[in-house]
Amino acid sequence: MFRPSSVWRHAPRLVLAIALSVGLATGAHAQFETRWVSAGDLHNWYSAAGAECEECFENAQQFGWRWPGRYPHTDMQVSKGLWIGALNVADPDGGDAFPVRVVHVGPRVTGVGEVFPDLFELVTRWSLPVVTVNGEATLAPARMRPDRVDPSIPSDVMLVTRVHTLLGLTMERRVYQFSQPSHDDFHVIEYVLTNTGNADGDADIELPGQTLQGVTLFTLARLAIAAEARYLVGNPTGWGKNTMNDARGDGLGASQPQPDPADEQFRAQFAWHGYFPGTSLPYDNLGASAQFPAINIASSDTLGRLTASPFAGVVTLHADASATDATDDPSQPSTTRAVQSDDPLFSTNDATDAAKMAAEYALMTSGHQPRHATTVEPTGMPGFLSPTRDPSQGSSGGFSFTNGYGPYTLAPGESVRIVVAEAAGGLSREANEAIGAVFKASGNDAGAGLTYAEDTKTKNEWVFTSRDSLFQTFRRALATYDAGYAIPMAPAPPAAFSVSSGAGRLHLEWTPSEGAAGYDIFRTEGGYNSAYTRVYSAGATETSFDDTDVVLSVPYYYHIVSVGSEAANDGTGMTPLGALRSSPHVTQTYAPAYVLPVAVEGTPEATALRVSPPVPHPVRGRAGFGIDLARSASVTAAVYSVTGREVARLVSDRTLAAGHHEVEWTTSDVAPGVYVLRVWTAAASRSVRVVVVR
Repeated sequence: MFRPSSVWRHAPRLVLAIALSVGLATGAHAQFETRWVSAGDLHNWYSAAGAECEECFENAQQFGWRWPGRYPHTDMQVSKGLWIGALNVADPDGGDAFPVRVVHVGPRVTGVGEVFPDLFELVTRWSLPVVTVNGEATLAPARMRPDRVDPSIPSDVMLVTRVHTLLGLTMERRVYQFSQPSHDDFHVIEYVLTNTGNADGDADIELPGQTLQGVTLFTLARLAIAAEARYLVGNPTGWGKNTMNDARGDGLGASQPQPDPADEQFRAQFAWHGYFPGTSLPYDNLGASAQFPAINIASSDTLGRLTASPFAGVVTLHADASATDATDDPSQPSTTRAVQSDDPLFSTNDATDAAKMAAEYALMTSGHQPRHATTVEPTGMPGFLSPTRDPSQGSSGGFSFTNGYGPYTLAPGESVRIVVAEAAGGLSREANEAIGAVFKASGNDAGAGLTYAEDTKTKNEWVFTSRDSLFQTFRRALATYDAGYAIPMAPAPPAAFSVSSGAGRLHLEWTPSEGAAGYDIFRTEGGYNSAYTRVYSAGATETSFDDTDVVLSVPYYYHIVSVGSEAANDGTGMTPLGALRSSPHVTQTYAPAYVLPVAVEGTPEATALRVSPPVPHPVRGRAGFGIDLARSASVTAAVYSVTGREVARLVSDRTLAAGHHEVEWTTSDVAPGVYVLRVWTAAASRSVRVVVVR
């Protein structure tokens, strides 16, 4: 079933699109399996074909490269492409040799008949936890399906794909993900190209003795940041029409309006949500401030939260100099350029079309081209922060970025290895909420200084701190590779985690994890995509916790993480020192848990206490809360950060009469951000979420 966006975007080709959809449903879907890698904060799916094409294997156009992975509609991937080309390639069917031959998976072709899967396996370092709510399994939207457990793999998750191709070349792709928090925002991807002579799906060798010349690996990434912003800003943003693409380490840095700094000399291409001239929003769309109801955004989520502030990209970690020299070649990738995503060259690709393959190979080996971002905004950063030009440059679908590696010569049995990392980075959910709220409160003033975490920047300057975060992620990926993947690892998560409803409480149990020095439990209410607060820290021998700070009719969600010892972290791979924690994603509950009522003299005590949120909200300077008691009670009220740290005690075990009471919190001495007010008595408690702005 097509999404409306796909149908209307391709309306002139509707008949063809319907026919293609039927073909994919019966052919490509059956032939090429897909798997998620989602142990960390970056979630993405991969296909057994070796690349992820647009709506080929998954019937969704903006799907994958999901960051932060916990939250729905944070997808940034429209499509990826992987082409492999070579010169003077023999025909395995005995025909004339091809002067140029290219096999294709993506961006809009499936690879059927050109690549032949031989292996597709997902391996984890530890068993995935069994997570239940009231006895029923609760499954993640991006659920991993491991084939086996192997504690000796170099990462927490490893996905192996191997395909033979019509070239007689076999490609093995290995995807590695780490789950410790400072390294879970990237996936390392190793490509190994080997001249095996195997040109189809069986074990026979069809092209023995052939030396492959001019071997080039070409990848394409079409990003659209992010799915939450698609219908808020405009439907074309969902296929990346407004995407800005930039680069580092392409040899063109010195020609930029602001030359690339010394600490940004890595080889990378990256993208962000750029200016969209077709938007009806009454403010510039960078960051996509959610101030109006829209599809993919909750109707209550209109305080201005930035929905499209992340940056995403690919950094090259290593590329063999040749088949006989495994040292890194700093001139690779040899081709970097942005291409029009809807160019005819990226559709109806065919490994028997000699003329089109010649044009494809010319693109794959075309060298470094001027950067898309600078072409759009020639002033560089001033233009990025105050954009006025259309990133699509008049094209129908905007631009994708590409990388070409090679050319290589591979004799029979020889291999080359290329290693990259796909990554994302940016502002936290809490920062997006607080900064977006201040921007809305400023009247959408693009020049207003917005204060958050004791720093003040304009809205677009805050958005561009996401680029700094992405670059830090690139550096950590490079450091991880340089360390041979031997970075400090978080302890394994508990093998089982359960949440059960009880009278006046929610009961949590877990199975101890080997090597854990303790456990932290986090909770949120309303929806699993809200900000989480630590509610309990357990010792190494504890296996259960009763959460009594809960109220009737409120849905609660949890995750538990194993906490390692500080001594187990030596800082390798740019890992920040301190105790490492396991992934929250693998123990996350996605089904709500509700507390059962406790009857006292026929009346549930949970109805005896009410707390009203401050007005106006967000809070600037002071917050006044209303507390209503059905009967006299001893009351405590405190404010907590989202990490569970108490920042203010407003009422401390004070007896209040039945009726209405006002409590005030002065916010001038705390940083802007998201906080939680908790009010409790001996029999009931309430929590109110508070956004503080400057």
